Amino acid sequence: MKTIRTTLALTALATAVASAFAEDATPEDMSPVRKLGTVVVTGSNPTSLPTQIPTTIEGISREEIARSINAFDAEDALKYLPSLLVRKRYIGDYNHAVLSTRASGTGNSARSAVYADGILLSNYLGNGATFAPRWGMVSPEEIERVDVLYGPFSAAYGGNSVGAVVDYVTRMPTRFEAHAKFSYSRQPFELYGTDTTYSGRQGSIALGDRVGRWSWYLDVSRVDSEGQPLTFPTRYPNAAASTAGAPVTGAVAGQDRTYRDWLILGAATQYHTKQDHVKAKLAYDFSPTLRATYVFGWWKNDSEGRPQSYLRDGAGQPVYSGSINIGGNNYTLAQTDFNQSNEALEHYMHGLTVKSHTKGVFDWEVAASLYDYDKDTLRAPTIALPAAAGGGAGRIVNGSGTGWNTFAAKGIWRPEGVNGAHVAEFGYQRESYRLRSIENRTTDWIAGAPGLRNQAFSGRTGIDALYAQDTWKFAPSWKTVLGLRYERWHARDGRTSNATSTVAQGSRHDDYFSPKAALAFQANDDWVLKASLGRAVRMPTVSELYQGGINGAGVLINNDPNLKPERSWTGELTAERKLETGLLRLTAFGERTRDALYSQTNVLVTPNVTYVQNVDRIATKGLELAYAATDVGVAGLDLNTSATWTDSKIERNDKFPASVGKWQPRIPEWRATGQATYRMNDRLAATLAARYSGRQYSTLDNSDPNGFAYQGASKYFTTDLRVTYRIDRSWSMAVGIDNLNNYKYWNFHPYPQRTYVAELKFDL
Repeated sequence: MKTIRTTLALTALATAVASAFAEDATPEDMSPVRKLGTVVVTGSNPTSLPTQIPTTIEGISREEIARSINAFDAEDALKYLPSLLVRKRYIGDYNHAVLSTRASGTGNSARSAVYADGILLSNYLGNGATFAPRWGMVSPEEIERVDVLYGPFSAAYGGNSVGAVVDYVTRMPTRFEAHAKFSYSRQPFELYGTDTTYSGRQGSIALGDRVGRWSWYLDVSRVDSEGQPLTFPTRYPNAAASTAGAPVTGAVAGQDRTYRDWLILGAATQYHTKQDHVKAKLAYDFSPTLRATYVFGWWKNDSEGRPQSYLRDGAGQPVYSGSINIGGNNYTLAQTDFNQSNEALEHYMHGLTVKSHTKGVFDWEVAASLYDYDKDTLRAPTIALPAAAGGGAGRIVNGSGTGWNTFAAKGIWRPEGVNGAHVAEFGYQRESYRLRSIENRTTDWIAGAPGLRNQAFSGRTGIDALYAQDTWKFAPSWKTVLGLRYERWHARDGRTSNATSTVAQGSRHDDYFSPKAALAFQANDDWVLKASLGRAVRMPTVSELYQGGINGAGVLINNDPNLKPERSWTGELTAERKLETGLLRLTAFGERTRDALYSQTNVLVTPNVTYVQNVDRIATKGLELAYAATDVGVAGLDLNTSATWTDSKIERNDKFPASVGKWQPRIPEWRATGQATYRMNDRLAATLAARYSGRQYSTLDNSDPNGFAYQGASKYFTTDLRVTYRIDRSWSMAVGIDNLNNYKYWNFHPYPQRTYVAELKFDL
């Protein structure tokens, strides 16, 4: 098995081009040929992405991650890929690390698809910050490589692929191997009235082997992380002076995201997170061309969210509640202004695949997976500190029983053999999602039993899909892929409850067709031209349909169980040029989406109401430039850069006309990444990397121009440093700094400031 060391973008672009023109060879047969159109990238496991489609695919290998990225979490591997951003707020961020793509912001988690070895990690129970992919089911040390397919151009994926499809390929050894790693991070953080240092630790051990027809891999890891403060209680200054309330000091003057003056009273949420991860893979080769693989994943998360008040009374003691006076103005602190929380999560994942790979006339694959929220509880007080520190009244939110399962069966038909003009792929897929969430009162928020119900939501959605696509080499320099996907979507068992009432909703089902097409032309040995077009239908999620409320009359409010799905047409045109030691790519892309799903205020009804609604039409266009080369100017210097210009505007929105002509939230006009890695010798390498994003907005009407504020979305320019050194054959170490220039930037919450990292690794 050969492993090719390439730079980040070179690996990715080479994979895309190779997929467009290479013969159908197995990974064992593949060998590197540095000619555009036939470059292949091999590893111990093939990607699950449909690499035969001539469209943009980027990727990064295990070696490149280790050399150039300070990777504490699996999502860090995507850090410098073109047009991608993961909204990771701190090490171990498990519920807000949403993936953003070319035409989808960090509030649109359901507009991308994340897989690990073909098992779905994306959380389509909802759309938004709290429905991030289950990144914790993959540890950085088990990654063999990561591949990204941009856009909905494969019929093998549903409408959630409209932004991108990410596939993590994890290790499966060919001989005995052992790995161990310990990492440490330290973040001095200064903002408003907070001036503290937060730290994180991570340790992992992995073992694997292949004996006869059996192969196995076991990865165990633990993360213990302290994140920086994320939320801040605030008050707008009162107009009238008053002497009421206990005098306090310490409030910090600031401005909100509209430049309106306000007071920051403290930091309300700062998480201490402990996560455990176990991944086991077992494979059996029935024959040289038939393999069964079972994957088991276990992820446990215990986190504490704790506040810090900046306010001090006359005795210098912190103040968390009651009537207070700041500078001659009276304010009242609510019981939960300084909120606390304890979360205990325990999730399981199972995946089973049986796959043939004869590369003959016919191959097939059957796969099934299950993701289960076995335990998922949040506990929080409804009384203020200091009383809440020892228990007292609170609430318990229980999501146990939530989860999803998938089934897929596909065939690959090569009617004219491996070198024939046609390769047809077809299959059936089923996805089923179940949401269960209930909130109960409790007399002891730390350890008490659930009491009376406050509210509850539940429901199911599912998709049955048939698809087919044909790869046709109709001329020596031409290739096309034509595909069609049929989906039957259903929603049922929707129930919304308050303390005394429950409203059940009727079932729904709809049918949709999504055509796909791609074309590639190899003009000469140095140039490839590609064009892709695809329709995607992104179905409403369970929470978008059913997570609302009930008024006093027992009528459902603040949600719409009749939401329409998002319907998008996406296209791209690409020119790729082979350079002496690298590749240059220019891609023009566009997307038009009807009935986009956003939470917004409906001004057509009185009183105005805010909930998830359909936005009539959003249009996006842009250009993406990517360059990657090795040994640039001097031997050992590798460069990887990208720049993206995007224009994404709301063209029609009858329910909220103030948003028409405004930028789609969380999509900047400009973004860019760059990496320079200098391999001084076989042991020592240094990487300097940078990321840039221009101004963006969080609101549909762009009424939040101040990005550098709590709840704002700012521009940013950050630089990262990493130095790796191989001590001997088995031991290596690395030191690095993320956000080297200590840029203070925001995406509703503050991002991490300058963070120092160090790691020690053992590989056998």
